[in-house]
Amino acid sequence: MPGGRGGNVGAPAPVQLVRKGRGATSRLAHRFEKWARESDRDALDAARAEADLDREPPPLATEVSFEDARSLLAYNESPDLGFDRSINPYRGCEHGCPYCYARPTHSYLNLSPGLDFETRLVAKRNAAEVLQRELAAPGYRPAPVNIGSATDAYQPIERELKITRRVLEVLTRARHPFVIVTKSALVERDLDLLVPAAQSRLAAVFVSLTTLDAGLARRLEPRAASPQRRLRAIETLARAGVPVHVNVAPVIPFINEPEIESLLEAAAAAGASGAHYAVVRLPWEVDPIFQDWLRAHFPQRHARVMNRVREMRGGKDYDARFGIRMKGEGVWAELIRQRFEKSAARAGLARGGVTLRSDLFALPGAGAQLDLF
Repeated sequence: MPGGRGGNVGAPAPVQLVRKGRGATSRLAHRFEKWARESDRDALDAARAEADLDREPPPLATEVSFEDARSLLAYNESPDLGFDRSINPYRGCEHGCPYCYARPTHSYLNLSPGLDFETRLVAKRNAAEVLQRELAAPGYRPAPVNIGSATDAYQPIERELKITRRVLEVLTRARHPFVIVTKSALVERDLDLLVPAAQSRLAAVFVSLTTLDAGLARRLEPRAASPQRRLRAIETLARAGVPVHVNVAPVIPFINEPEIESLLEAAAAAGASGAHYAVVRLPWEVDPIFQDWLRAHFPQRHARVMNRVREMRGGKDYDARFGIRMKGEGVWAELIRQRFEKSAARAGLARGGVTLRSDLFALPGAGAQLDLF
């Protein structure tokens, strides 16, 4: 059948197959597809679906391809973001979070925002070289850059590829301010770069913490670090003198929303100095992917969760308006805000962003040029 925005792309399948270590339940067709297949749910399909329920689907291997990026710094003018530029060394993310708002970006690669997003990854192998060139461009003006704003810069493949580390080496040599957002403990590997940068007020780390329940974490973020491992990473960074904030994001009604208070208490106990939150948002293909995940893992709660989401989105699954998209609106959004604010204050967690220095920036290579004199 025809696809596209007005077609039936993303219609939920009658059976959601859960693959071990993966978040999405299907290779959902992306919104630019001209054609998409959908079950007509006849007797034969019903028999096949029943048979599928009795067997575990085969595991999917992760495939990595490489690209030569033409640019690395991505700029935005969004008024509800605390930064105007970001770096994402990878396309796609193996963590497999079904709620990830970056999933629709895989559509531009003609790949599925579903399973392809977490199994067919693209690494920007020349990221450090491109960044060096962009920082040295005439007229460049430094400001804090967000690393991992879309896909996690410390996802599992970074352990071998070390692209993020090379990006940090460029930034630290240039004394350029940066903020890292991650849910991976691999960030500890780069303490030798982070600590000196933090001492000069050039670096901070934001760790995403969504649940303290290891069982829920395995379903919600199948290939990310466990909650306890993230808390240890917060403690390690804080003890080393690196400012650490915690992101309670996304807050999902009736899934991890009951944990708001305990998450903030645990983060503060581990050494976090600030906290932030965002309510789950479901743009484009994220909506059917997330709902299929709900049906697969929490079928009894699906209707309750989505009804509450819609109550915070003016009756819709998603509202993209600035100022609304991150927090929602209405009674339930206000209750979440109040709970978060009071709990953060009680735990002694700051609510503002971090202030980093931009006046120490030195053009890459400038020192070598001056050494000639």
